[in-house]
Amino acid sequence: MNINFELILTVAVLITGMIWLLDVLFLASRRKRKVAAAAAANVSEEQLQKLGTMSLIVEYSRSFFPILLIVLLIRSFLVQPFRVPTGSLEPTVMPGDFIAVNQYAYGLRLPVLHTKALKVGEPKVGDIVVFRWPPNPSIDYVKRVIGVPGDHVVYKNKVLYINGKKAPQTLIGDAFDIEPQTPVPVLEKQEDLMGVKHMIFVRPNYNESGDFSVVVPKGEYFMMGDNRDNSSDSRFWGFVPEHNIIGKAFLVWMSWDSHDKSVRWKRIGTVI
Repeated sequence: MNINFELILTVAVLITGMIWLLDVLFLASRRKRKVAAAAAANVSEEQLQKLGTMSLIVEYSRSFFPILLIVLLIRSFLVQPFRVPTGSLEPTVMPGDFIAVNQYAYGLRLPVLHTKALKVGEPKVGDIVVFRWPPNPSIDYVKRVIGVPGDHVVYKNKVLYINGKKAPQTLIGDAFDIEPQTPVPVLEKQEDLMGVKHMIFVRPNYNESGDFSVVVPKGEYFMMGDNRDNSSDSRFWGFVPEHNIIGKAFLVWMSWDSHDKSVRWKRIGTVI
């Protein structure tokens, strides 16, 4: 079950904020009068408990509201953490990496509604982007931008061509895709994707998607994983609408190796 933390956090901020505001405007003075009257009169224990419960709710709301508001603002407009569960972006991003995502790189969006309130920039070819998966927006995906609106993207013999320009690949050596239970041998190459140099994995005798040629529609993006033969991406489920984009990944702040049950200390602080 996918929990919509953003919605829960927003609702919590609204409820605690309303209680705090009502207390400041109306309830505080009334509550003080009731407590004073209860102290002077012989009231039942049940009534005293009710007054105490109301005071406790107000105190909790006043205490938690600023904390929840700060968390919501940071998470919605500044930086948001994500955990990467799969190896589709190996070797750039490893399964078990916890990445920080710049929320304002492509504009400020309202929480829950995801309507862009301020335009700052647009995704560029080569960016690693977190977005809501089009077939099921409750699930977040992370991939590399391969094509922006209007681009002609060709994938032929495991090589990319963007608007007729080849993305050169340089062989680095043998490596292993660690996501499967039994690691799979791959070739590690450096790809120059329109000036953005990064590593990719390819399997020499396997082509997951086959060759293709597409033109990216207006307002949408074409995404792929760096682990080219082990990635569920735009080759299989289509383009990513601009509305679905969350932000730009920029840092690995924590990494957990589920096979060895240990922290990958060397990956912490890796710039993406």
